[in-house]
Amino acid sequence: MINFNNIHSIQLFLLAIFLQNIAVAADKTAEISIGERLFLETRFAQAYYANPDKADPALDRTLTSSGSLKSSFIGKTMNCRACHMVDEHKDTTSAGMRSYSDFAKRPPVPSRVDDKKTSGRNSMSMMNISIPHENLKDAVFHFDGEFNSMEDLVRGTLTGRNFGWLVDEGNIAVKHIAKIIRDDNGKGELAKEFGGSYRKVFKSTAKNLDNKFTLPTEYRIDVDKASNEQILNTISKLITAYVTDLSFAKDSQGRYTSSPYDIFIKKNNLPANPDKNESIKNYNQRLLTKLEKLKTPVFVTEKDYKFKSHKQNFVFSKKELQGMKLFFRNANSNQPGGNCASCHTAPHFSDFGFHNTGLAQQNYDEIHGTGAFMKISIPDLKNRNDNHNAYLPATSKHPAASSRFRSIASINKPGYTDLGLWNVFANPDMPAPQQKLKAIMCSQIISNKNNNCQNEILLTKAVAAFKTPVLRDLGHSNPYMHTGQFSKLEQVVKFYITSSILAKMRALRNTEAEIAAINLTEKDVAPLVAFLKSLNEDYE
Repeated sequence: MINFNNIHSIQLFLLAIFLQNIAVAADKTAEISIGERLFLETRFAQAYYANPDKADPALDRTLTSSGSLKSSFIGKTMNCRACHMVDEHKDTTSAGMRSYSDFAKRPPVPSRVDDKKTSGRNSMSMMNISIPHENLKDAVFHFDGEFNSMEDLVRGTLTGRNFGWLVDEGNIAVKHIAKIIRDDNGKGELAKEFGGSYRKVFKSTAKNLDNKFTLPTEYRIDVDKASNEQILNTISKLITAYVTDLSFAKDSQGRYTSSPYDIFIKKNNLPANPDKNESIKNYNQRLLTKLEKLKTPVFVTEKDYKFKSHKQNFVFSKKELQGMKLFFRNANSNQPGGNCASCHTAPHFSDFGFHNTGLAQQNYDEIHGTGAFMKISIPDLKNRNDNHNAYLPATSKHPAASSRFRSIASINKPGYTDLGLWNVFANPDMPAPQQKLKAIMCSQIISNKNNNCQNEILLTKAVAAFKTPVLRDLGHSNPYMHTGQFSKLEQVVKFYITSSILAKMRALRNTEAEIAAINLTEKDVAPLVAFLKSLNEDYE
């Protein structure tokens, strides 16, 4: 057993984990490698379909919250990596590493007749994205839970608006994507790096195909015999294999290892994960109890390790410890507490559920005046579903729908805003995720699931609720929130203080007890931010 009071042991431990991660990365299975190739593919977009010899201006610059940078994809058309970056701007002083997110409030989308310039929401980091809610076997995806699986998300993205396709162009998109696969001649940059033509790799029977690109049988397909849909499904399976492999560093026992927080947990023999059959809620409470009883904490210093990709010291000191206690203290505490762990549960720092933080209301009221959000007429379940075009998002079945409540709030469009989960829950055009969404809401949003789990009631609880993001490595995923409106963590904490005041005054529409239970003041901001920064790591 490593003695974590010994500085040299800490350094050896971190080096061992780093080398282990490099070894794993170098020994990727074929489906992950080919999934990465497809993640980088720039020819699936509508702009390439429309004109393969012309670049998409949307990729000329990398948008940031304060300006723009020279793009790594200039001269290309849209791909997955354009919104989920890693090292594209690693050496740019004003940018840096990413953990599969971009730098923009909302990422750019290809220009089409709808005049949209950006996506409606911020790009969520894809690290740990496939971890499900505690009460589910599998995850749901996107800020509003639209996609029932990662494969659904991939299909929806490749044939959706972020890749330039309008809602009634799905069949054209599928045909085009299949054509790119069939016609690939193996001479492109990605083909040279990842095994040759797609025909060769997807079939995986060629004698001259490198073993590291030879797909397992369940991923193989003969693109000359397969239908367009079968090809798209294979693409989705491969990209899913790649994305679901994205995780922050862990040891052989599944414990996170590489942030100052993780080292502090290890040094002080605190529980890193829940015990078998222990609920996440009980684990978080047990962790807090042990933390409160910790009399002589062993801290983390830069002698243990130094960050390479973050502009901060690799420390966990008294300040971070104070912030940690604020983070985990819940509504029953007689001391100041952020009640953060009620939604951002350790060890992942997300419950992967849906909550209304009050952000939609604050944004709308800033534009239309205090109290305006409370006055918006939001229909009940029957009226909403009977009048899809008036209220719900545009889909292939309802291409003329207004997307009224899946819009960016604007002074020019009163009554238009983003209600998140409300757009998806019990929406007949989106049947796939409904069972999972109801399970999440009944177990997490509704306290008395036996009496209150009717769709009509649940829909009112879905108003302005968005999926809880992971808080690990926030230094590589700013700006924050689904709107991307906060560039600094201090702004985020202050926002929650404001929301909690509104919730206590019953001035927050669809308020949650978790928000009202926040008990923080201005002096708590700095230590809480210090703790959040202790969750950063050198993601490579």
